[in-house]
Amino acid sequence: MPYTTLALDRNHDSTERHAPNYHNGKFYNTRPMRRMGVLESLGVMWRFAFHKPANTVPRGQVPVQRLTRADLMAAPDQTLFRLGHSTMLLKLRNGFWLTDPVFSERASPVQWAGPARFHAPPISIAELPPIQGVILSHNHYDHLDKAAILALAARTEHFLAPLGVGDTLIRWGVGAAKVQQFAWWEETVVRGIRFVATPARHFSGRGLGDANASLWCSWVIEQPGLRLFFSGDSGYFEGFREIGARFGGFDLAMVETGAYNQQWPDVHMQPEETLQAHLDLGGRVLMPIHNGTFDLSMHGWTEPFERISTLAAAAGVALATPAMGEPVALAAAAGGRAWWREVD
Repeated sequence: MPYTTLALDRNHDSTERHAPNYHNGKFYNTRPMRRMGVLESLGVMWRFAFHKPANTVPRGQVPVQRLTRADLMAAPDQTLFRLGHSTMLLKLRNGFWLTDPVFSERASPVQWAGPARFHAPPISIAELPPIQGVILSHNHYDHLDKAAILALAARTEHFLAPLGVGDTLIRWGVGAAKVQQFAWWEETVVRGIRFVATPARHFSGRGLGDANASLWCSWVIEQPGLRLFFSGDSGYFEGFREIGARFGGFDLAMVETGAYNQQWPDVHMQPEETLQAHLDLGGRVLMPIHNGTFDLSMHGWTEPFERISTLAAAAGVALATPAMGEPVALAAAAGGRAWWREVD
């Protein structure tokens, strides 16, 4: 292999933080992010509350291809199903893996307020087959859904999480023996599939007192003949080039394209930056994720799809845009209709 990383198969408890970017109880990005001042933050909150454009949510019904357990069991190995936002169901080595599973109605600490789903999940947690593992990128509410984790705990063998996020899972009641936690560049192998926690440029927190107390990451998922990248959330940074150089490119790069705004450029990428991240990674096919399910910014809900489609076409980059629930063969992932245009 053209790189060396630390192979792990262990748990971290809440007193352990074996990460070079952990200091005085907080995790840090390799390059600091710009922080909004109080007045700027209040201005953003005001615009969200009173000046949201009407097109940030779909007027019609988002198409969803319903799935059953039988559909999943019959699907060929190396198939992906997009369930919404950043929730992907991967069938690898005939086992099922979920990324950032969010099944609740709202991406919020409460279910009576906050961003509501545009569409139902293509399958319920109760209908899912046993899950080999859950792969988590960070602890924000649109990526870490407590109700989903608790519902998945008994039927899931492994939970792979950045440092500190696994502590949260254990506090919620997930068995500690199921939880592995990782600093950047640490890795594990589960049933012949290699998982490497790779850097991202983001932040963490679920309340007022836990800002950056847990780590955020992207993930490399690799098995013989197949290499995948899952970005989690990230602003654009030089780390994408390093990841691409270390791993030698990816068959499919699932990269966030949504919830962006010029006022928080370090937190989420503009579509132009998503394309550049994909090129830096050496991706063969780009799948834009982190869109189509929740209203988390001020842009139109179809804008991420339209902008990245135009940019990818101009750059000659193969794009995968499956509808929610539509199966994608990972060996030939490119394609998909512009389903978002079908919504009134």
